[in-house]
Amino acid sequence: MKRTMIALLMSATAVVFATQAAAVESLRGADLEKMSASPSKHKLIEQKEGFERSYKEQPPMVPHEVDKYEVNLKNNGCLKCHSEKTYEKEKAPKIGDSHYVDRDGKTLEKISSRRYFCNQCHAPQLSGDPLVENVFDGRK
Repeated sequence: MKRTMIALLMSATAVVFATQAAAVESLRGADLEKMSASPSKHKLIEQKEGFERSYKEQPPMVPHEVDKYEVNLKNNGCLKCHSEKTYEKEKAPKIGDSHYVDRDGKTLEKISSRRYFCNQCHAPQLSGDPLVENVFDGRK
């Protein structure tokens, strides 16, 4: 009798949880299955001249493909073209002088470890539509 009651209670509990799980919905009110779908692919925007900056100290945006570039502690694919030794031969912009200054303002011979991971600030641009209207004007 005891086993029958425990089995009955467990099955009733399972039914309650199953109906509750079916009612789960996103706080945004959207269907979770649709939200988890892969986003549509956007085309990379490539510009030889680079992109206009929105404000004076904005890091330049990357005007070329970078998916296959490896940037880790041992290797930085960006330096193949943008280092002081190679930028003229590769006809690429040189890494900014600010990348050779440490947090104490001391000029270093090698790139500062704070500036080594280029993709923290520099990003390629895609042809996607903006999610929200942008009214930012960096000239003010």
